[in-house]
Amino acid sequence: MLTQSIKRFYKKADASADETGAGWRVLLDGRAVKTPAKADFLLPSEVLAREIAAEWDAQGEKVQPSTMPIMQLAATAIDRVRPNRDAVIAELTGYGRSDLLCYRASFPEDLIERQAKTWQPLLDWSKNDLGVVLTVTEGVMPITQDDHALLRLQDHVEGFDDYYLTALHSLTTISGSVIIGLAVMNRKLDTTTAFEASILDEGYAMEKWGDDAEAIARLDRHRAEFLAAGRYLELLG
Repeated sequence: MLTQSIKRFYKKADASADETGAGWRVLLDGRAVKTPAKADFLLPSEVLAREIAAEWDAQGEKVQPSTMPIMQLAATAIDRVRPNRDAVIAELTGYGRSDLLCYRASFPEDLIERQAKTWQPLLDWSKNDLGVVLTVTEGVMPITQDDHALLRLQDHVEGFDDYYLTALHSLTTISGSVIIGLAVMNRKLDTTTAFEASILDEGYAMEKWGDDAEAIARLDRHRAEFLAAGRYLELLG
């Protein structure tokens, strides 16, 4: 993906329906934007295209890709997810083997209770609504999950198109939980609640031992990325 800033080379960004009716495009001074890999940047919804156009319009003398998270996600769907779809599905399904929600503390008691109160309802939802039953353990030693559960999980992951799969990938890799990712995708959780669930252990540690500037900066960065993925999901419709 484009990561370095470049000099602004356009005056106006806008969005326009593709002449074939196949989707929407972002235009810079009337010329269609391409992805960083020079692929056709065709978007599935008007609101997504207009939000990305607004990101381009908001740039100053230099274009800063880091300030354009929705553009980055949409381009990722085309440049990275689409040509590697099977690998992305396998990666996300693999999170079922090591999902954050399945690895619980053995002490202290208040952390055990907090994890159970926050995480167990999500695993119950996964069981009842998705048919994905994951086993819970204490500690960090890997456990073997049921093959049927992983196949059911794969079925759900495969059901998303490339744009939605990109959202799920971002939500899952940031949170460490494909169940949290699917909960957001299925509107079971809003993104703020979902992110807080994913950093439960970190939040507990900060309560007990105090804030760490480096850890806070990292969490703030992850929170911004997670919320951007949630916003991108909303724009897909």
